[in-house]
Amino acid sequence: MSNVLELVNINVVFSKRSGLLKERRFHVLKNVNLAIEAGEIVAVVGESGCGKTTLGRVITGLIKPSEGEVLFEGKSIRGFLNADFAKFRQSVQFIQQDSYAALNPVRTIYQSLVAPIATHHKKWTHQQIDARIHELMGLVGLIPADQFLTKYPHQLSGGQRQRVLMARALSLDPKLIVADEPVSMIDVSLRLSI
Repeated sequence: MSNVLELVNINVVFSKRSGLLKERRFHVLKNVNLAIEAGEIVAVVGESGCGKTTLGRVITGLIKPSEGEVLFEGKSIRGFLNADFAKFRQSVQFIQQDSYAALNPVRTIYQSLVAPIATHHKKWTHQQIDARIHELMGLVGLIPADQFLTKYPHQLSGGQRQRVLMARALSLDPKLIVADEPVSMIDVSLRLSI
């Protein structure tokens, strides 16, 4: 099997300047090496504030590392041009921990789900897109789908919002999903099935 994604000597340093005091540097990730093969599940475990979310953001290209390389299918994402980076963003999806902040409050659930599908599958008909959305809602246990699609994020529970984020991440058939505490707000009885 080949690696879908590889991290090579990743370092992330954040700088913070407070008032007239000199700049303080925080070394959040230090020399992280990780290889993820197709079909593999990797869990990163650590205490709060140890850099798990930062690592997820580096993997998905949302944060550029201070040092090191992120390789997607053997190629450094640092050198990706627009088309290559768009393919990477479609292939690597992120399920954020804060489901309320991750969904646009002025868009319905349907609008949040239709946007990535319509963007990446331009030749699909409305019927194909709607069928895919209903399929995704069923996969994450939000049925009947029509009961949820016309609602806004604030009208759903935290667990329902997290499941919408899962559906959105699955909508593009990614090669890799980075999930940042994806079931923390989901009812205990549903966690295992999710």
